[in-house]
Amino acid sequence: MGKDYYAILGISRDADDDTIKKAYRKLALKWHPDRNKDKSDVANAKFQEIGEAYEVLSDKNKRAIFDQYGEEGLKGRGPVPEEGGAGGFPGGGAGGFPGGGSFRFTSTGPGGASGGFHPSDADDIFKHFFASFGGGGGGMGGMGGMGGMGGGDGMPSGFSFSSSGGMPGGMPGGMGGGGGRRGFRQAQQYEDEKPPAIKRPFPISLEDLYKGAVKRLKVTRKLRDGATGRPVSTDKILTINVKPGWKAGTKIRFPGEGDELENGQTQDIEFIVEEKPHSVFKREGDNLRITITLTLVEALTGFHKTIKTLDDRTLSVNNTKSVIHSGQESRVPNEGMPNSKTGRKGDLIITYDVKFPTSLTDSQKEAVKKALS
Repeated sequence: MGKDYYAILGISRDADDDTIKKAYRKLALKWHPDRNKDKSDVANAKFQEIGEAYEVLSDKNKRAIFDQYGEEGLKGRGPVPEEGGAGGFPGGGAGGFPGGGSFRFTSTGPGGASGGFHPSDADDIFKHFFASFGGGGGGMGGMGGMGGMGGGDGMPSGFSFSSSGGMPGGMPGGMGGGGGRRGFRQAQQYEDEKPPAIKRPFPISLEDLYKGAVKRLKVTRKLRDGATGRPVSTDKILTINVKPGWKAGTKIRFPGEGDELENGQTQDIEFIVEEKPHSVFKREGDNLRITITLTLVEALTGFHKTIKTLDDRTLSVNNTKSVIHSGQESRVPNEGMPNSKTGRKGDLIITYDVKFPTSLTDSQKEAVKKALS
């Protein structure tokens, strides 16, 4: 059973030219060997197969033959229809292709029957495709007529063509040569002009920013239906591993997990960390601040207080020797927030708020005078 070029590109048999181009662009970028060096054998095969599918389906003559006779008929290995023009294909004009076009091709390579289709090099197809988005630079000398393939990237051995109407499939003449790798750089340059990312807030508690956490978020995105091109809503779960010490403003990007646009590009999703207010602690960089309220008696005579830390430990704060003034501060080393890069913790800064009594009786005033005089 021959190849199904529609299935290879993931499109329906009635897909229009724009749908074919979008499907090719997405898959060619995904499977380009430069992006899959760890699985080059698989990527090379997929990349060639995708290019072959696009070369056939983007050319109305080849597509018409494929639609009627499949890959076997297209490559001259299947039954050839008796009716038709010079090339034996339906509706034959000069060259025997549907519609009477002047394009013809022959194969003189080993085992090639006249009229057989031989796929072009996948790098060439890729290069020409993305050149239409503004790449270029010489090396081709024009695809119409007998202009050659420059830069040593010619058609496969034994393949010749002539055309009075330009390259089949709407490939523009005069596209840049220099090899498939240059074409890939041009494609990446085009891809760099990405649509803006979808930005979403990501509120996190101070406890999770202190200890780290795993968060699973459900997002709803719109993807294009391969058959109709219409947007279809679909849900996906994204996992974020919160690293201890992340700060407000930290960005977590998921490439290609946003909405798919009409031009075939897919938006990224970017989550931006927002720190939830805490009822006890306030963060200042890698330090934490806390306010402890003392009575006047505690400020003068000493106190014992406990603090519940962000990781549920109990920290004791004692003073029995010094008098504490309102607004005075003390530090507890290594009890602040962890630094996400170094892992080292900041300090816990304690501010004391001394509350004075609102009134005193005469006897209390006398007692204070005696004690402090």
